[in-house]
Amino acid sequence: MNLSASLPLLVLALTIEAAFGYPQRFYAVMGHPVTWTGRLIGLLDRVLNRETASFITRKAMGVLALALMLAVVLALSVAIQRQCLSFWPLGLVPLAFLASTLIAQRSLYEHVARVAEGLERDGLAGGRKAVSMIVGRNPQTLDEAGVSRAAIESLAENFSDGIVAPAFWLGVGGLPGLAAYKAINTADSMIGHRTPRHLAFGWASARLDDLVNLPASRLTALLLVASVALDRSADAGSAWRAVKRDAGKHGSPNAGWPEAAMAGALGLRLAGPRVYGETPVEDHWMGDGRAAANAADIRRALTLYKRSCGLLWALALLGALAIGV
Repeated sequence: MNLSASLPLLVLALTIEAAFGYPQRFYAVMGHPVTWTGRLIGLLDRVLNRETASFITRKAMGVLALALMLAVVLALSVAIQRQCLSFWPLGLVPLAFLASTLIAQRSLYEHVARVAEGLERDGLAGGRKAVSMIVGRNPQTLDEAGVSRAAIESLAENFSDGIVAPAFWLGVGGLPGLAAYKAINTADSMIGHRTPRHLAFGWASARLDDLVNLPASRLTALLLVASVALDRSADAGSAWRAVKRDAGKHGSPNAGWPEAAMAGALGLRLAGPRVYGETPVEDHWMGDGRAAANAADIRRALTLYKRSCGLLWALALLGALAIGV
């Protein structure tokens, strides 16, 4: 698929997802493409990841599992795209609907907004309950500021992983590009952790996920900085300085970019030392503002997020119009 088709597809998919999300009744009946991919990954993990095998063998089996998964996902998505595009241009509509299921603008906003609502309505207990739905860290170790920072960090990182990266790969490679990206991202979330079972087997998935997220994480930071620049009451310079100073210090090669931009934009400090489960993680702070975040800061972050989503849509539209001329 060339850009003259993939960019209009991207615009339409972003519009559909922003308007409707993924309706719950569809999920109840059909599940979700990510859950289907997850079942395949789980099957490959059970079959190929033998605990009695050597480290090198398990690493090789992880590469094989990733290749098999991508082969299945690409074969299906290429077949679907070809079938839809055979009915050009009407075929763009069902193709865009399918693509929209792999973008998470609306659901991300709703999940993060629930944390602000929980803090405002039920205090710390409500905030902890809501934030436990979107982050892996132990909510019982978080005070109000910790809950608020966790929600904002999740918003920033998932803006990159859940919206900008899928949009980037959809624009570059059509439905197969998007589907492959989401499959890699799902594999990383399932088997890319440094646990005894997955340290070797999940190595390839984790490294490939880092690679495919590189362009989107940088683009996300730029979108956030540009969105701050559109607000005359905010200081885009602070966001840009935080990105240049702090993004590369994060423990993740990609998460630091959107988190630093968000921190600088809001005058906060994000990331830093935190606890996942019972495991403490020592990480650098992103931004040099205050650490005492609250529900109002979550609301400010959501406003910035919505503006950035709008900017992403506008860039896609401008690209589609430019290519079409």
